[in-house]
Amino acid sequence: MMPLPTPSAGVAYERERALRLQDPRCRANYELYLQAPRASSPQYRPIKLDIENVSRCNLRCTMCQVSDWPKSKRADDMTLAQFKDLLDAEYGLLEVKLQGVGEPLLGKDFFKMIRYARARHIWVRTTTNATLLHLHNNYQQLVDSGVNEIQVSIDGADAVTFESVRRGARFDHVVHNCCLLNAYAAKQGVRVTKMWTVVQRVNRHQLSDLVFFGAHMGFRDLVFSLDLVDWSLPAWTSAIDALRAPALNDDEMQALVAEGGRWGVCVAFWQALGKYTRAQPCAWPFERSFVGSDSRVSPCCMIGNPDVVELGPWGGPAYRAFRQAHLDGVVPGACKGCYREEAHG
Repeated sequence: MMPLPTPSAGVAYERERALRLQDPRCRANYELYLQAPRASSPQYRPIKLDIENVSRCNLRCTMCQVSDWPKSKRADDMTLAQFKDLLDAEYGLLEVKLQGVGEPLLGKDFFKMIRYARARHIWVRTTTNATLLHLHNNYQQLVDSGVNEIQVSIDGADAVTFESVRRGARFDHVVHNCCLLNAYAAKQGVRVTKMWTVVQRVNRHQLSDLVFFGAHMGFRDLVFSLDLVDWSLPAWTSAIDALRAPALNDDEMQALVAEGGRWGVCVAFWQALGKYTRAQPCAWPFERSFVGSDSRVSPCCMIGNPDVVELGPWGGPAYRAFRQAHLDGVVPGACKGCYREEAHG
């Protein structure tokens, strides 16, 4: 069985601190979540959120829907006041991913948002393309913010491959920035960085090289994401199909794990497509949601765009109908990619 990624150290510790020190409603909400059966109208609030501080990016990556957006932007940035209001209202939160489809370091209040969440002992992770880490000592500010996990997107072991995927990035700059980030994190005595590689046709031959390359940059954790999604946009289906690589077999994955052991890198694999069944539906509708930079809600990060599916309030009619569809085994069209074929009805 392939090893799965685990959260950076401290997630259980922070959960217990949040339950003990936050608003008393937080613990009550979590107990309701643990005890309640899945239902279309849960009596608890979400315990996790993906919050998109910006829905814009400085790159035009081959596999990302941002590449189609005018000026690589969908909506205005979320303000610090909006972020605080959201966290104040969602008293049950224990975990936040502060990033959506865009590059979070473009947001002027990004570090303040992290610190506001961490002051409540909410476990926070984020994802970055690493192109902006050198500006304004962002690599230091990010580590010093108290963020619990930083996922860094690296999709090639050389300039040609990397820049063909991460269009608009400079390979040498990104490598330098990753070295700065990892060296500073090590100096501070924290293990919070995680290299994240989307496996695709153009880089499949480099996976072993990427393990060594990650170690060279100072990463101690590396995740190979085996998913490429079309964002539930039919216009993207053929393009994504062309980017997909032949599946890795068990022997290949075990060899990569062993290669990681050789260089002191913990290698894991992530896959969501085809993961769920009618008997074991996706957990997202029942515990978390994706809040866009314009405060509109969509189902998850695999869609990441309320213009594709918008659910509205957690307890509203659209959300209730969405959950009921999962409970009834009638997989919503936008979710079919994550379900096994026999669950499509």
